[in-house]
Amino acid sequence: MKEPGVGEVKATEIGDLADRFLKACAAHNILAATAESCTGGLIIAAMTDIPGSSSMVDRGFVTYSNDAKQEMLGVSGATLDAYGAVSEQTALEMAAGALAHSRAGITLAVTGIAGPDGGSAEKPVGLVWFGLALSGKAAIAEKRIFENRGRDFIRRETVRHALQMGLRALSRET
Repeated sequence: MKEPGVGEVKATEIGDLADRFLKACAAHNILAATAESCTGGLIIAAMTDIPGSSSMVDRGFVTYSNDAKQEMLGVSGATLDAYGAVSEQTALEMAAGALAHSRAGITLAVTGIAGPDGGSAEKPVGLVWFGLALSGKAAIAEKRIFENRGRDFIRRETVRHALQMGLRALSRET
């Protein structure tokens, strides 16, 4: 039997996080939804890889473009103009918009710069803003700057952090 490669170990770890997150959603009797930009649907894919996930997952919004953020989630054009797609304000509006446009009780939103291009001094490759909205509460945001170890690394770490953020939020609700 061959040893699992590094990518396989990471995928298993993310799968375990997704499973724990969905079990926490089930324990709170809520559905989950995502609003994803830089991950292109990787968070919802990790969740829907779990057998039985249909009873805890409502939907995933992949809003890669600014138009999609506005049309699907209701992100304000003024917010995008003033702060840009990769900002605290946009992440908050994405999370709140996913909550408003779904049957979910918790939403995870991500917007960032996965590279290899697109970074600047102000917004470097590896910058990701996370939004989380829980029904009945104000949305919250977190900022991370991941080491620029390539696009796949940044996207994988983004998925991991979003799921961990969701787990923390639900553990505080217990």
